[in-house]
Amino acid sequence: MLLQASQKIGAGLSTLGLAGAGIGIGLIFASLVFGLSRNPTIKEELYQAAIFGFALTEAIALFALMISFLILFV
Repeated sequence: MLLQASQKIGAGLSTLGLAGAGIGIGLIFASLVFGLSRNPTIKEELYQAAIFGFALTEAIALFALMISFLILFV
């Protein structure tokens, strides 16, 4: 019983990484909008950097979700 409770607590704590990733993605695109409003001539460079940052942040979220599932089901 204690092991099952510990698994559920650990899985719940590992999903905190998903909340951090959501905040990070919001900051990335907020910075993109702010940068575009200040200097619209470098749209392509800013967009490429934002998509790269989004991909890295989303990868961290997927790793956190994978760890949560591993804790629960293995």
